[in-house]
Amino acid sequence: MIQHLTEIVDEARKRGKKRLAVAYGQDSHTLEAVYEAYKEGIVEPTLFGEKKVIEQVCAENDIDIKAFNIVDEASKEAGLFPPKGVLSHVSIVEMPCYHKLLVISDVAVIPLPDFKQKIKQIGYLANVASLLGIETPKIACIAPSEQLLPSVISSTEGALLAKMGDRGQLGNVIIDGPLSLDVALYKDVAEHKKVKGSSVAGDPDCLLFPNLESANVFFKSVTHLCGGELAAMVAGTKVPCVLTSRGDTSKTKLYSIALACLAVKQ
Repeated sequence: MIQHLTEIVDEARKRGKKRLAVAYGQDSHTLEAVYEAYKEGIVEPTLFGEKKVIEQVCAENDIDIKAFNIVDEASKEAGLFPPKGVLSHVSIVEMPCYHKLLVISDVAVIPLPDFKQKIKQIGYLANVASLLGIETPKIACIAPSEQLLPSVISSTEGALLAKMGDRGQLGNVIIDGPLSLDVALYKDVAEHKKVKGSSVAGDPDCLLFPNLESANVFFKSVTHLCGGELAAMVAGTKVPCVLTSRGDTSKTKLYSIALACLAVKQ
């Protein structure tokens, strides 16, 4: 089982190089990450962008332009979204304050997921967890409180998802909810609050957040407050798609590329 983000790169290298198409290929931070992925032996990159600008950025950043195939194209927008599909963002976070990798959703794509979208998100979380070698992931449905609050949608839907999970309606997963973030992550807090009978509290593999705001704040707190690192991708596309923040580190972008490589169907 993969326990550190660096191991994602190692595993991707073992599986051989994958073709990588890069939209807006002249961004310097993206180029640095793609070049690093090329040197790690995990991708064969093709850049879509303005060739003259790409050449200039490579020269300024000491990047060997021979590493890339370049398509002189001003825009690249279509072809990734399947008809009637549901796109969602899945991240893997590694934090010094948590004992294993944590898979979370959704920090960037769905602002306020409805119940059907949450079911899809659970499937995406499970799929990414399986890439880490987790066959039966423990998923916590995050809400303001571990108590069932009938007037709070995240609370009632968390309870419904947990019951569906108990009955095997959501695949090979273990789900509990609603759970507050502290109860979900820390066993001593769960015990202090007298949360009983939960095999998820204190040991989740995945967190399903109720909305983009809460997930995004957690996501950015991981790096800026907790000294953590990330890997992220968009799920639900025809092929694995990397979507990172402009503020993400080059390591995060490399780990994200490696994660997408692992997700490529053999």
